[in-house]
Formats: sequence, structure tokens, C-alpha cells
Amino acid sequence: MPERDFLHRFLFEQLAVRGEIVQLDATWRTVLERRAYPPAVRRVLGEASAAAALLAATIKFAGRLTLQIQAPGPLRLLVVQVSGERTLRALARWEGQPEMAALSDLCGGGRLILTLDPGQGREPHQGVVSLTGETLASALEDYFARSEQLPTRIRLAADERFAAGLLLQRMPEAPSNDGDGWNRLATLAATLRPAELLELDPTTLLHRLFHAEDLRRFAPEAFSFRCNCSRERTASMLLALGTDELRETSDEHGDLHVDCEFCGHRYTFDSIDIAGLLAGCPPDACALRH
Repeated sequence: MPERDFLHRFLFEQLAVRGEIVQLDATWRTVLERRAYPPAVRRVLGEASAAAALLAATIKFAGRLTLQIQAPGPLRLLVVQVSGERTLRALARWEGQPEMAALSDLCGGGRLILTLDPGQGREPHQGVVSLTGETLASALEDYFARSEQLPTRIRLAADERFAAGLLLQRMPEAPSNDGDGWNRLATLAATLRPAELLELDPTTLLHRLFHAEDLRRFAPEAFSFRCNCSRERTASMLLALGTDELRETSDEHGDLHVDCEFCGHRYTFDSIDIAGLLAGCPPDACALRH
């Protein structure tokens, strides 16, 4: 479908409300190619991928946005990163064989963490809240209500083919007397079914929901999968272990193999590479050998 792997932004001219629709196709399937996720984990990871794409579009930055869930439940860790160039990577870790269940059962007692790293040496901004609600969408709505004081409505859906999301957000400058308009839009968004979000194209979706509204659309923005791992970064990670542990690990195992959890790429460091790192050779010098 020609409009897949794009984010579509729109604005309600008279109501000071903005919105986005994202539908991930090849981007999402590339994430799934890296690991065999159980259906319950796949669903939440797909919803999180769509959500991160939506949230990154509300912020103008050159760095990256990271959505993370940390929990003691069956779904222990989930990470989605979106760059300012509209590239995405994602992973999840779990225990056992999680069953289809509410988010509170999969990630009970967990935390939702949103980190905005603007890059260029500037300090990152991080928001952390307790993970509440039966769905990721409701947890994110709660996050915006508590942390940003911005009324937000989010719809998310994911299966083995697509991941998709809809976001509506009342802008800070919205007049105080437009409550009826916001409530009307939120009610309309609540009628959207997951199958419609996954299957219908954005033009049809917007007409189906908001055909009576004064709506302005913007040019779509393309999304793709891309991992920013590199040999240099992997070498820096090995150095962070400390020289003694790095030397002991190399002596015990010989060549060291480090697999990127996001994309599956394997980086191999032989004895010469390790000797160079231990001697203070810059990490990027190892990259020149391979």
C-alpha cells in the first residue's frame, strides 16, 4: 500500500487540536525479522513502535526519542528508539511464554520512561511514571495528563503484518472555551476499531472519523528501520567493562563476539583488536581493520 511506512500529520483549524496517523509496514516487519516474539509480546512491541513514531513527530529535534518499559512481569523490558531522521529500531525481552493479557498483567509494577535526547551535546530530558492502565494507549494518555498537562487521545494496534496508531492532542494555546470541540473529537477517535486502524488507508480513516471537521493535512513523512550500532560503539562498550575484565574475558574465550540486540549484527574482535584496545588504541582504529 503506497501510504504505508508514513506518518501523516493534520490540524483541526478551528479547535487548536493536532493529530497524527502512522502505519508501519516494512519498518515493523524488519523489527520482527530480528527475533521470534510471542504474540503477546509482539502486540505490545508493535503498539509501542507506533506510539514512539507518533510521539517523536510532536517534537522538533535532531536527536532521538526513546520509549521504554521496565517491569518485573513476564514482559520485562521494551525499548523503541526513533531518530530525528524518522528511523526506528525496537526490541523486547520477556520470560517464559506470556499469554495474551492486559498490560497491567504483562508489565505489572513497571515503569514507563520517555527520553528525549536532543543531541549536539545538550542534556536529555526524561519523564518517568508508574505504568498504569490496561493498555499502552491508556498508559501514555495518563503520562501526558500527569507529566505534560496536555489532554491526549491515543489509539494503537499491531499484528504480524502492521503496526499503526492515531494521536490527538490539544495544543497548549487552545482556548478554554473549546471543551466541546475537544470532547467531540475524542469521542469520534474512541469509535476507531483496531482492524480499521490497521487496514484502512489514512485518507479513508480521516474521512471516516472527521469528515465534518475543518481539517488541514501536511505532507507525509516516511519512516524506515535503521539501527545505529557500529563497530566503534561496540568497542567503546567493551572498554567500559574495564581493562582487567576485558583481558580476562579475551584470555578465556579468545575472539569476542558481540551481537546487536536491535538488528542482530555480529561484531567480532580478535586478539589483535583486544590488544589494541587494552593498549589504549582508539575504538575507531579497530574499525579500520574490518
